[in-house]
Amino acid sequence: MAILTTGDEIVQIDAEPGPAQIRNSNSYSLAAQIHQAGAEPILLPIAPDEPRRLRQLIEEGLQSDLLLMTGGVSMGRYDLVEQVLTEMHAEFFFTGAKIQPGRPVVFGRVTLDAKICAEGEKAQKYFFGLPGNPISTMVTFELFARPLLEALAGVSPRPLNFLHSRLKSEIHVKAGLRRFLPGILSGQYEDSQVELVPWQGSGDIAARSRSNCLVVIPPDKEHIAAGEWIAVMLR
Repeated sequence: MAILTTGDEIVQIDAEPGPAQIRNSNSYSLAAQIHQAGAEPILLPIAPDEPRRLRQLIEEGLQSDLLLMTGGVSMGRYDLVEQVLTEMHAEFFFTGAKIQPGRPVVFGRVTLDAKICAEGEKAQKYFFGLPGNPISTMVTFELFARPLLEALAGVSPRPLNFLHSRLKSEIHVKAGLRRFLPGILSGQYEDSQVELVPWQGSGDIAARSRSNCLVVIPPDKEHIAAGEWIAVMLR
C-alpha cells in the first residue's frame, strides 16, 4: 500500500518546521496501521501543491495495490488532489462521509494506461484521499481503508467490530454527524466504563495517544447521560 502525503506545508519529521509548516506524522502513523493490518507500506516523497509533480507521484503510488493520500481533499484553494484525479478520469465512488473526524474522505479508482502501468497492460487501481488532520487520517483508515485492504487480501467481508460500555460522564455534542472520539475504556465484564479524553480537535495527536478506544456517538444524539450504554470501537 502506497502512502502519499500532500501539501507545501508538510516537512519531514527530522526537519525544523517553519511558522506555517508541520511535520509529516501522517505517513508514519498510516505505515504503522498498514503494518498492523498485515500489508507492506511504501512511503512516497511528500507531494507539493503543484499539479504536474502531484500527478507524477499519484501515478507512482497507483503502481501499488492501493494508494492512500493524505491532505488536499478539502475545498481550499490548494487542495489539488481531486482536481488531478479528475484529470486522470478517475471514478469517484464517494466524496465525503457524515462523520467526525474524517468528513472529507474520498474513495475511487483509476484505470491506468498500459504505458504507465507496472503490469504492462491496463489495470484498475483503487485510491483513498484521507483528510490531512492526523486523527482524521487514523480514523478513516480504520473505517474505510482497512476493510478494503482485507478485501484485496481475499478476506471475506465482515462488519466492523464494536462493543458496548456504560458512559462514565455525560456527553454533549452537536447532532448531525456520527462521531468517533478518543476515549478511555476501563473496568471489565459488566463493570466496564468509558469516558471521552479531553481533546482539541482532529489535530490533537496527544489526546489520541492517551486513548485506548473510540467512543461512537450516533448522529441523532446531542446529549448522552452518564450510565447509558454507548458503542465503543477498540484501537
